[in-house]
Amino acid sequence: MTVVVTGYEPFGELDTNPTAHVAAELDGETVAGESVVGAVLPVAFDSVTDRLESLLAEHDPTVFVSTGVARGSAAVRIERVGVNVADAVTTPDNVGADPRNERLADGPAAYFSTLPVESVVTDLLDEGIPACLSNTAGTHLCNDALYTVRHAVERDDRETRSGFVHLPFSPSLAAAAARENEATRGGSVPPSMALTTQTRAVRLAIETTLGSM
Repeated sequence: MTVVVTGYEPFGELDTNPTAHVAAELDGETVAGESVVGAVLPVAFDSVTDRLESLLAEHDPTVFVSTGVARGSAAVRIERVGVNVADAVTTPDNVGADPRNERLADGPAAYFSTLPVESVVTDLLDEGIPACLSNTAGTHLCNDALYTVRHAVERDDRETRSGFVHLPFSPSLAAAAARENEATRGGSVPPSMALTTQTRAVRLAIETTLGSM
């Protein structure tokens, strides 16, 4: 049996993406008796659907956890719902696509995550990891991953549990942003979380989900 974890490549002004690190770190691990496949997705609306669906078809995972970075977040955010909208909100993807109020698929307006979202948040907090339930994954590629996987699972009548986890900046990204914000003159510093903690959080989300099945 297999668990798939995805992150995204760097985008925009970000030189690194902590979610790519987490996916690579978990790739090849065994979590709660299940083999983990980690994959890094392109930041591209036109190609991410095919990549997500190929991962589903190739691995037929028990659990599929997608991750993305949340600028300004101080906590791990467990997303509850993905909506059938692609809107880049003036932040084009890595190939310049800037969709506005477009549908992701011929499907319902929204899908709920099938991860045990409240239990995941509780278990993260019990482990001393800042976490919260979130009711919006936005309309960019993070929402795209949540909705697309859920849609494919429903369409193909799979039993895969799937959902999305937003992760904070890594310390190095926060430091780079602080430099741009002239922190030496009192400028702001965005919140961040150690990569080891982020990886532990996703690992625990997998364990909680598998334990609920």
